Amino acid sequence: MLGDANPLMLAAMSELFEKDRRFSLVATAATAEGFLGMVMRMPVQVGVIDWNLPALGGARLIDVLRTQANAPRLVVYAEDTGDIPRKAMAAGAAGFVSRSGSVERLLETCVAVAKGQMVFPFLDIRSLKQDPIEALSPREKTLLEALSKGLTNRELSKELEISENTVKFHLSNLFEKLDVKNRAQAIAFFYANRASRGEM
Repeated sequence: MLGDANPLMLAAMSELFEKDRRFSLVATAATAEGFLGMVMRMPVQVGVIDWNLPALGGARLIDVLRTQANAPRLVVYAEDTGDIPRKAMAAGAAGFVSRSGSVERLLETCVAVAKGQMVFPFLDIRSLKQDPIEALSPREKTLLEALSKGLTNRELSKELEISENTVKFHLSNLFEKLDVKNRAQAIAFFYANRASRGEM
């Protein structure tokens, strides 16, 4: 199944897959929602999607499909700009093919993915393990630093000039993002992270 908002691209890809005897084109969609709706109704083994498929986008579509039984393996076919291949892999795609490459590359990737393989251009896997502290908002980073000094909620409230309820709200978000259960674990995480960066 193919998903692309550009009708010319969709027509060209459809022709490409229909001509190749290794494939049976089930359906096409111009939106992520349309793709999702069709996949729920008919068996699809491999899907080729644009990363910027409206309106959900490729990442969200992949995420939603990961929770479905018998979901198709998805190949992202997009411009190789920025770190889209890394983002596609992190989201759970089975492959990535650059639009600047040959169409044969797209076909071969789909064959490999259908066999259960993952196909991506070279990626530094270390970059997939994103630092959780980088995901924090500026306010949450400030809160974590203040927390590391052993301040109580009341003291944090005074220092940051916010209400105690707001402190609790931020702490709850902070614990979730760092995957910790309490302030002691958050403080330990903060110091371990600094040590690993050589900031001690």
